Amino acid sequence: MIAVPDERWLGRAEGPVVRPYALTGGRTRASGESVDLLALVHATGNPLADTAFLEPEHAGVLRLCRTPKSLADLASDLDLPLGVVRILLSDMRERGLISIQRPSANPLTDARILKDVADALRRL
Repeated sequence: MIAVPDERWLGRAEGPVVRPYALTGGRTRASGESVDLLALVHATGNPLADTAFLEPEHAGVLRLCRTPKSLADLASDLDLPLGVVRILLSDMRERGLISIQRPSANPLTDARILKDVADALRRL
């Protein structure tokens, strides 16, 4: 009898081999402070951090974060949903493996500045 591959395991073209909820242990929400889409994530290089039992996804995040990367870039590079990456990052932050820097406040979101720009454009 010829062995038939298990049809539940799919390749890259067909879909993920491991479902996203399996990567997060079934969790749907990250613990701790929420991670903004534009927040910069950087590997700490903390020698005291426990890296012995890293999952492949966590190791991938550490490799990508040798230089600061935004949450959006990480999700794209890892080909994972944002929610899953947020949960992975919260786990790693708790273990001291990464630091997360909030995006700086954008002065262009100030309503007064936007109104002044709109008024100047109208005068043109």
